[in-house]
Amino acid sequence: MDAQDKGSDARHGPAEPGVPGPRAPLPGPAAPADGPSGPEPPRDPSDECRTGVAALSLRYRIGAALALAVVAVAVCVHLGMTFLHVAPPNTVSKKHSETIADWIYPEFEQNWKLFAPNPLQQNVSVQVRAEIRTPDGGSRTTGWYDLSAQDGRDIDGNPAPSHTQQNELRRAWDFYLSTHDDDNRPVGLRGALSESYLRRIMVMRLDRADAAGRDGEVARVQVRSRTTQVPPPSWSGEKVSDKAVYRVLPWWLLPEDEARGGIG
Repeated sequence: MDAQDKGSDARHGPAEPGVPGPRAPLPGPAAPADGPSGPEPPRDPSDECRTGVAALSLRYRIGAALALAVVAVAVCVHLGMTFLHVAPPNTVSKKHSETIADWIYPEFEQNWKLFAPNPLQQNVSVQVRAEIRTPDGGSRTTGWYDLSAQDGRDIDGNPAPSHTQQNELRRAWDFYLSTHDDDNRPVGLRGALSESYLRRIMVMRLDRADAAGRDGEVARVQVRSRTTQVPPPSWSGEKVSDKAVYRVLPWWLLPEDEARGGIG
């Protein structure tokens, strides 16, 4: 009698050719090496690595929040002042005109000459010279320093020129022209401010160039502009003068703190 007649409990002998034998039982899960198994404890979120502001202590987070608030308020105030300055005259800008002017001038004044119907067609170069007081009581006068040419050299080939190199001198000169008549007399309340602003820029530039030397000091400065017409294109047939026109300002005496290279 073969194994099939002995029921399901019969032992099977060696598998016959072509007939699969009994399957080996699957291995059970391996026991952990560290000891008896148990539920994994919940993970504390505070144990994870923190980055950015969250990594700071409470005191520093409060400081960062206050700094961001101050910056946000300053940006909003600046944008609001700039908007009121460039917007058409209205009730708010007329009522607070003095406050707006104190905020905008001279550093943030807006200039729209690039978009004028007739853009500037002149090259204007601002130059300065100084009278130097020597230790023996004498004096000497320097040659003219072409500050516009110096800024041009600093900008040429520079992929990211600074705002100072591009606009400081140009805007200071435009500010002076807009507050003085052709005889260099101030017209309006900002005339003295424009003179002081331009003079201090001149003193700082001369100090960087070491115009006074080791023992001398700048006693007074004089500013002039050199204006030439931009040559028209050859196909236009337009004729312009190639003669330079100079505007020479009077000598400015320096306060004691500015004479030594300070800005007052």
